[in-house]
Amino acid sequence: MPLTKRRLQLLGQLVELYQRTRLPIHYETLARALGVSKWTAYDMLKEIEKLGFVTRSYEVNSKETGRSQVVFSPTNKASELFKQNRSDSLNPADWEQTVAHIRDLLQSVKNGNVNDLIRKVMNEIPSKASSIEFCGYILGLLLVYVKKLGGKTETLIRLVVSKTPGSVNGTLMFVGTVLGTIIQTINDELGTEFTELVSEFLRTMDELSHQEQQLLSNMLHEALA
Repeated sequence: MPLTKRRLQLLGQLVELYQRTRLPIHYETLARALGVSKWTAYDMLKEIEKLGFVTRSYEVNSKETGRSQVVFSPTNKASELFKQNRSDSLNPADWEQTVAHIRDLLQSVKNGNVNDLIRKVMNEIPSKASSIEFCGYILGLLLVYVKKLGGKTETLIRLVVSKTPGSVNGTLMFVGTVLGTIIQTINDELGTEFTELVSEFLRTMDELSHQEQQLLSNMLHEALA
């Protein structure tokens, strides 16, 4: 039984949502995300389950007293599948496109709803093909949040980064400072999502080449200038 493109898309959505919440996902949630009926999503998940990529469980339905509902979680096999899809090779053209896109997002902070922009960036992150693109989008996500804060906080963060010696240290200082601010100012659910993404960012950045780390630093300093 093949893991078709449509099933792979559904599985990817499940992995993404699970990594954000660390909670099993109901098939209706996946159906809404993909624009299919809940029965289509349920049937696809049953087929994916046979391949060993998901497991099902039952939890109490808060909307209907005394009734349980079927929820699904990705297996380690599924998580490894999507980790393998991230390439470690640097494509200069793709990186320039990523930087340009993040630059456009930061420019639109003044005109758009920042929460919508943050959610938009978070939804795009799992589709990034390379390690440096992933790290770039995490920095972009944090930069959008800094732009949302603005004022004195943005000024102080800019100063801290500029005074930190070493390009890598400056990037790490920025990430740590913004994450600390985020944890204090947003709800627990979104805070958990940020923390999970930043943890993966730190693991991924540590594996980047010096050239790639420098490119990230350059993008960060340009955005904060």
